[in-house]
Amino acid sequence: MTTTSTNSLVSTADVNGTNVYGADGTKIGAIDHLMIDKQSGNVAYAVMGFGGFMGLGEEHHPVPWAKLTYDPAKDGFVTDITEFEVKGAPERHDTWYTDRDWERRTHDHYGVPTYWF
Repeated sequence: MTTTSTNSLVSTADVNGTNVYGADGTKIGAIDHLMIDKQSGNVAYAVMGFGGFMGLGEEHHPVPWAKLTYDPAKDGFVTDITEFEVKGAPERHDTWYTDRDWERRTHDHYGVPTYWF
């Protein structure tokens, strides 16, 4: 996701595939795609790929955007979430993104405020 501008805007095309690092600096996954709230225009979730090898066996989990911080030195995002937290997150179903109760429980699980007000 290399950026050469001082502009704070970035294309989602540049975010998809960006590595995510744990608090200890090790790569824990990569962003597959973003989920954007239609009402506010804010990014709500980064759906991240975890585990697997060369795309096989990779699991995708939505993580609240508020749990990620961009680190230019790493050219990636940093988070304090652990594999244990991801695996313990509320189980999602095919239409998780339409279920406010699931979203509320997920934000509570990760200890961040909801993106809607």
